[in-house]
Amino acid sequence: MSTSAPVFVLALTLSQVAFIRAHASEGVAKLPVMGFNTWNAYQCNISEDIVVKNANLMVSLGLADAGYNYVNIDDCYAAKYRNSAGDIVANQTKFPSGMKALTDSIHALGLNAGIYSDAGWFTCQLYPGSYQNEERDARLFRDDWGFDYLKYDNCAVPFDNITRQNIMGRYARMANAISDLSQSTGKPPLILSLCEWGREQVWLWGKRYGQSWRTTDDISPSWLSVASIINQNSFYSWASDFYGHNDMDMLEIGNGNLTYEESKTHFTAWALMKSPLLIGTDLEVASNQTIEILTNREIIAINQDPVVGTGVTPFRWGINPDYISNGTHPAQYWSGESQNGTINTLDEPATMFFNLTESPWIRAGRQYFVKDLWAHSNNGIAVRNFTAHNVPPHGVVALLLQDAGDEPEGLWPPCAVTEWCISQGGVRID
Repeated sequence: MSTSAPVFVLALTLSQVAFIRAHASEGVAKLPVMGFNTWNAYQCNISEDIVVKNANLMVSLGLADAGYNYVNIDDCYAAKYRNSAGDIVANQTKFPSGMKALTDSIHALGLNAGIYSDAGWFTCQLYPGSYQNEERDARLFRDDWGFDYLKYDNCAVPFDNITRQNIMGRYARMANAISDLSQSTGKPPLILSLCEWGREQVWLWGKRYGQSWRTTDDISPSWLSVASIINQNSFYSWASDFYGHNDMDMLEIGNGNLTYEESKTHFTAWALMKSPLLIGTDLEVASNQTIEILTNREIIAINQDPVVGTGVTPFRWGINPDYISNGTHPAQYWSGESQNGTINTLDEPATMFFNLTESPWIRAGRQYFVKDLWAHSNNGIAVRNFTAHNVPPHGVVALLLQDAGDEPEGLWPPCAVTEWCISQGGVRID
């Protein structure tokens, strides 16, 4: 009789793979970037007028005052070919005043400006990419055009016998170019946003090269897309911290068929997992409800917390057993050092209950003031547990729990968690 045993494969490498020569994140983007990006609203239908219009609306609608201070141009701004000197050229029809005039006008509003390129031969829409032109393009974007931020995509990958690198190595080339330029000019480096769609476990290495890294494929304006991205990020939301953030993709609030409750859940999950918050809707037609969600200062304050850099992580999955991936029903109970909250992934209202000490950040034997960050209301004091009643379908409850002192005497059992709870005399309670 033959028997079989599990086989484990462990691969180690002794080679050092294209580490950057200086830390690209030094001094920039300690907190998640907040701003506007053209892609979700306009895709390739962009122009100088559209960018300037939305930049001005960021100010007049109060978004800049709420913390949104980047105006980022995505793909399709360039001519199809580099010029005779080898430089990327802005499309003269779409951007007749040129990129330097555009960034000057954005900077004059007190905002920062972002641009786009790709780690391959071409961008995803087949405009010139930056592979083998990293130093030239970093200088063009930062010094000649005046941009502050670079979104760097992952399309048009050169053949392996040319790169002799994986995705990490191709991103290291631009990170090195940005770092070298900063050291030679004395200017802060471009913020580098890696857009590699979560490939090659980027949450393990992205911080070596940039300040944010995409963790999934592209978002779309639907609950299924939002729920899937929340689900995927539940397994590596721990990776965000100061100067390096999981990027859950641009916001779709104001687009598609997302309901009000779904949009609040979308915004809360992105903000509290410390993702960059990049508005992706046409601000000229944005509803008051959209602006209300995007300017929830109590939610934004957690995303922009200058003391706690880490985001929320699940402490209980809810519908599913813990640590089970489910693209339509992601983890429902989350906590972080700033707050606790629940997400109703069901298609019907739900009552959601949790014990406070299920979260590692809650102290046993204490009680907590409860503030609802969407209702902006004080909800009394929670002792040992909390119940959220009638959470809407696909809705969210975001709670800020603040210590309110010792819990009342005489509660039973004497331990909130009864496992191995024992008296000084040796009498076990469990």
